[in-house]
Amino acid sequence: MFENLEPEKQKRILNAAYEELAKEGYEKASTNKIVKKAGIGKGMLFYYFKSKKDLFNYLVDYGTKTVINDYLSLLDNSERDYIERIKKASMVKLGAMKEHPHIFNFFGALYVNRGVEWDENLESKMLEVRNLTHIKLFSNIDTSLFREDVSPDKIFKLINWTMEGIEKDIVNSLKGQNLVDVDYDPYWKEFFDYLDDLKKILYK
Repeated sequence: MFENLEPEKQKRILNAAYEELAKEGYEKASTNKIVKKAGIGKGMLFYYFKSKKDLFNYLVDYGTKTVINDYLSLLDNSERDYIERIKKASMVKLGAMKEHPHIFNFFGALYVNRGVEWDENLESKMLEVRNLTHIKLFSNIDTSLFREDVSPDKIFKLINWTMEGIEKDIVNSLKGQNLVDVDYDPYWKEFFDYLDDLKKILYK
């Protein structure tokens, strides 16, 4: 039913809801602030969504579809160099983040600050995105590019462990921060620098 609302008004409501939930978290998020920022009456919000939880679940479902359609579906696995594929995937993600900042901030905040909202629906959606990302990143890789004195499996693990370590470090540094105001450029630069170093170490 919400989809029948005029697109411009839909966008205002969704952006206001994503921003409020990313900033305050599920428990502290205020529907009063959402409707004020969206420029609508509270009755309209609860006409389309029975409760804050109902709104939250819609945001998760809508956000997941957007991430899949505007990010994951655009990943090109014709690039067979694993690190170059990661770089290209990261650039696609940057573009998607600029196009849908509220959605990516929302999911980022959920991931960084796990709370009571982490239920089965959210878990299944995050798992869906994770599995699709895995397929896009790992299929059709040319392992002949790797150095020959280390097994491809170990090289994959070394690259992935490094990325997981960087991610964990970033997550820890962002805890408690308002992700809406974070400048991500230094984090991306550090990430690409590590990828370049890994290529020097692990490739022929």
